[in-house]
Amino acid sequence: MHVTPLLAASLLLVLPPVAQSAQVGPGPSAPRDHHGPVVPDGEGGPKRYVGPLYENFVASRAMRDAAYADQWYRTPGAPSYDATLDRMEARLREHGYGTDPRLKLRIIETEMPNPAWIPKSASLILRVDEHPPAVLHAFSHPSDHDRVMLPVNAPPADVEGRPVFSLDQIETGTVLVTEARVTRSVIRRAEKRGAVAILSSSLFPFTIDPTGAERHKKAILWTKVAAGTKMPVAYISPNVHSRIATAAAGDRPAWLTYVAEVEHGGSKLRTLVAEVVGSSLPKQAIAIASHVQEPGAGDNASGIAGLTESACVLSDLLRKEKLTWPKRTVAFIWGDEMKQSEAWLDEGRYEVIAGISADMLGQSTAETGAMPLLERAKDPGAIVTIEPDSHTPWGAGEVTDEDLVAPHGFSVIARAALVDVARHVGGWRTSENPWEGGSDHDVFLERGVPGILMWHFTDFTYHTSLDRMTMLDPEELRRTCTAVFATALAVADAGPEDLERYIAANELERELRVRAARAAGEDENAAAWTAWCDGAEKWLRALCGR
Repeated sequence: MHVTPLLAASLLLVLPPVAQSAQVGPGPSAPRDHHGPVVPDGEGGPKRYVGPLYENFVASRAMRDAAYADQWYRTPGAPSYDATLDRMEARLREHGYGTDPRLKLRIIETEMPNPAWIPKSASLILRVDEHPPAVLHAFSHPSDHDRVMLPVNAPPADVEGRPVFSLDQIETGTVLVTEARVTRSVIRRAEKRGAVAILSSSLFPFTIDPTGAERHKKAILWTKVAAGTKMPVAYISPNVHSRIATAAAGDRPAWLTYVAEVEHGGSKLRTLVAEVVGSSLPKQAIAIASHVQEPGAGDNASGIAGLTESACVLSDLLRKEKLTWPKRTVAFIWGDEMKQSEAWLDEGRYEVIAGISADMLGQSTAETGAMPLLERAKDPGAIVTIEPDSHTPWGAGEVTDEDLVAPHGFSVIARAALVDVARHVGGWRTSENPWEGGSDHDVFLERGVPGILMWHFTDFTYHTSLDRMTMLDPEELRRTCTAVFATALAVADAGPEDLERYIAANELERELRVRAARAAGEDENAAAWTAWCDGAEKWLRALCGR
């Protein structure tokens, strides 16, 4: 290994023993902002992009786009999904995409296996004897709070019945009210016993208000049921579940009326693609994908809007020659999660260098408890997780030695971008986690392309009715988008001047990972990390042309 002056200076900073502290010691001029391996300061890599991207990002404009998307229950192929894409396409055209030959813009159309599912309205009403009926949940507009009471693929309904609270209590004509998720097994058993509907107040174990205010008790889980489900199904909040249980325990009969209206549309799925064509290596590309479907503000109106604003900022900076045009093509993709990246990759237009899933970019840390995270690829930390690594409540994915992807240094570059944003703004707490999966980075990884996820977690509003605009922070969106785009540009325009910093960061990660593994008695993991960092150095040298 060739040791440069910067690398030698970095390695003199002996990291504290893992047994003594879970915190990672600072590198040269590095604040303790990122929980993870140290990235030494330097001019190379993402740093040269952070200032221009951050300073020109118009957070208010991005928040307007996020609010537009958040007004819809966005399901693939539905008019609301297409309207969101149309809005983003119009914004991109305003900034040169589709008119400047160096800024491509197009729609990819693919077939969906089932027609689009479109929720129109629903209501759940409680009646107790002679008392006036009480509306427990209802929506009639896609922006209404209770819109997610209808899980995707739920059928229309117009039923009523007495509530019961376990499968054993079901009689013909009753409504099952449960805390369990509505699985195919639950549906089959409820149908067999004669239930007319199932209402679930299930939430994730981490859906707990971090402020102590118990807002989660008003939350309705957003989820799905299998296409073709016939049993009427709705999700309800814990507060409503308690109210139904209290009414059912009274002296007078309690009845529930559940009505739902849904429609079905076409089977064409649209994916919006914008591309900044590379100046000298246009057939090589890095992609950033941000999914449109799902009805949340954080997940993923913030990603949709942040990617759009950043793409517009990048176009403006490039055309005004305030940034150098990248050597490689940078592609931005909006559509249906995972399917969008598959559609773009299936075109086969590029040699894809790396892919980023830009998901859940704007959550307020104060409101939701979520922290900005880098989720790495399937590296040795996904097999044996040792401090400073830890998994989120989403949970570890199943990874074996055979599942490890080819070593690369993509996470080194993304980590540097997070640290560089923190330095630019005067401090920003970020972290990282081993691979857990579940978004577009998996599509890239499955095709042998280095992939990462940039996101926020643990967000207690995740996949619930509480994930709305009040939970977003425009400054958080601005910082995270800056990190995402600085990462992409650092890959797209990597050069020899970036390599010294990357190699130093890779060596600091090697020191940390190997020492931590040995301290934990995991010699095989130490060897795996050594091999990984060797491979990462080769990848970085090839990327930077040295």
